[in-house]
Amino acid sequence: MNRSHAVIVSFARTPIGKFRGSLSHLTAPQLGSVAIRGALSRLGDAGVPKIVEAYMGNVLQAGVGQAPCRQAVLGAGLEEDVVCTTVNKVCASGMKSITLAAQTIQLGHHKRSHHPHTALLAGGMESMSQTPHYLPASRAGTPLGHSTLIDGIVRDGLWDPYDDVHMGDCAEKCAVDYGISREDQDRYAAESYRRAREGMDMNVWEEIVPVDGPTKKNRDGGDGELIACDEEPYSVNLDKLPSLRPAFQKDGTVTAGNASSINDGAAALLLMDENQALDMGLTPLARIRGYADAEGPPAQFTTAPSKAVPMAVQRAGMTLNDVEYHEINEAFSVVAIVNCMLLNLDMARVNVFGGAVSMGHPIGMSGARIVGSLYDVLKRSGASVGCASICNGGGGASAIVLERLS
Repeated sequence: MNRSHAVIVSFARTPIGKFRGSLSHLTAPQLGSVAIRGALSRLGDAGVPKIVEAYMGNVLQAGVGQAPCRQAVLGAGLEEDVVCTTVNKVCASGMKSITLAAQTIQLGHHKRSHHPHTALLAGGMESMSQTPHYLPASRAGTPLGHSTLIDGIVRDGLWDPYDDVHMGDCAEKCAVDYGISREDQDRYAAESYRRAREGMDMNVWEEIVPVDGPTKKNRDGGDGELIACDEEPYSVNLDKLPSLRPAFQKDGTVTAGNASSINDGAAALLLMDENQALDMGLTPLARIRGYADAEGPPAQFTTAPSKAVPMAVQRAGMTLNDVEYHEINEAFSVVAIVNCMLLNLDMARVNVFGGAVSMGHPIGMSGARIVGSLYDVLKRSGASVGCASICNGGGGASAIVLERLS
């Protein structure tokens, strides 16, 4: 069977908002709609292909309403015949959405006899600010005494149910197992912030779509605020990193400063068959050369990217030496550090313009965001090949290899 090459023809994302920050008035699907409209608006004069299917990652779905991907797609103004699937692979949801779209194209399932040019949407979205607390005892009733509220962010996004610990405790285990000190982690976090600030100052993130603030109009009738920049990079006083208390264990090394933060945001990519894109007059940004998922012990999710990356690279017909730049999601500073160690990577070529520690980590979005960020790095550096990888709760990870085309 002749396999079609899946290519990325457009990418857009919202700014990343702080927890209960400037984007907290929007649901995850509403953020997703903004990113989708942004991706479609970047296609230029060639026009928009027929969107036949969409995959969107979303982890914290309680209270969002049914079929979050469907909400995002219709909210973006797309036609009602678009097939929609919401993906939950925890932090890797956005990246898995991209691989599912690529597989659909490679299998030829995107083709429609009455539409010569078809495309798929993929991405991820999360409003951690709007995630509710749960009252599990209320269903059966609480006849006497107090009832406990459960934080939906922790229960469904940040808790390891296999060992019944916070995922931060798994990061602590990783630091001990590999001899990564508090100083190592703080140093990495400070560098991540420095790189993210440099990226903002250089206007690297051209794909950001401005979002209306909480009020579209000011009280005097003037235009309301547009949110157009990531909120996290300049929100931290780096001089205070060494004085922060451990977040998960009394004598631990993982802190709120060297771990990723809780955030809101969405990202969307448009994928096409390469031949169809060229026939339509579009200029593909990057070709998806390979992808892979890997799993291991749940408590060792931190090192899972080191398993997924070699598999993705091999499937791309390459070796690790062929990969010029990497994006490794910074769930915790220790995650990026340990996977660089295990893969023997040059840290100067990893997360060149910062990562989740300094930019934020809306968990359903991040897997898609780092694929777009990888393209930005390849374009800025004039490089050809890069790999994006992200760990996920349960012991897993996903990876994608890109070849830049324009």
